[in-house]
Amino acid sequence: MKVHQIYTESALRNFTYLIELSNGTAMVIDPWDAALVNHLLEQLQLQLKVIINTHEHWDHIQGNDELVAQHQCEVWAHNNGQGKIPGLSRTLSTDELIDLEQGAQLRVLDTPGHTYAHLCFLLLEQGQPVAVFTGDTLFNAGVGNCRSGDAESLYKTISEQFYVLDDNVLVYPGHDYLENNLQFTLSVEPGNQAAQQWLPRVIASDPTQMPLVTTIGDERTFNSFFRLANPQIRQELSCVDASDQEVFIALRSRRDSW
Repeated sequence: MKVHQIYTESALRNFTYLIELSNGTAMVIDPWDAALVNHLLEQLQLQLKVIINTHEHWDHIQGNDELVAQHQCEVWAHNNGQGKIPGLSRTLSTDELIDLEQGAQLRVLDTPGHTYAHLCFLLLEQGQPVAVFTGDTLFNAGVGNCRSGDAESLYKTISEQFYVLDDNVLVYPGHDYLENNLQFTLSVEPGNQAAQQWLPRVIASDPTQMPLVTTIGDERTFNSFFRLANPQIRQELSCVDASDQEVFIALRSRRDSW
């Protein structure tokens, strides 16, 4: 099994993911563009079996129709995506295990907040979490907006399902927002040394060649939404004595207007 992270060069800096299986089949997560997916399928000589959509927003589903028409593949997504996600043929349940191949599975995470039809997927190898496909719930150094959801639900999702992951779990988000998010971190926590060190590295990188991948451990060092107890952040937000949830909501509000 191999995960291919495809940077789409779209205005929204989308990522699409292709999971290559050893039997010559593949699954694609959030196809921005069918032509990009087909090019990689042809290059790797793979047969597309399944599309997985993390949620219903257009930039995560717009490749569905063409891929389904060409490959007769299934489309899997959240139950609340019915009527919104083209070609939806199977709805997924919380904690459902999707077998990929021997020793590899995806665990379905129900992750409301960005929308109420959002799923993330924890990649397990030999039963151990090694990566998580986060859609628009968790970004590198940030979290998703709540224009189609609410910040309270997003806080609950992030705190209960992502804070608890091991430090070595890789984060595969739906967009490349790392540079901008690190800038936001430094706007609310100017003394964050991890963000200061990562930022020039990110600026110098080329996502079309080798996207930078963070871990949950990295997120703990520079993602403000993982650093709710930080005194500098709390002071900046005038939330010195607030609850973690209140700090999270204040951070999300600041990010919306930043």
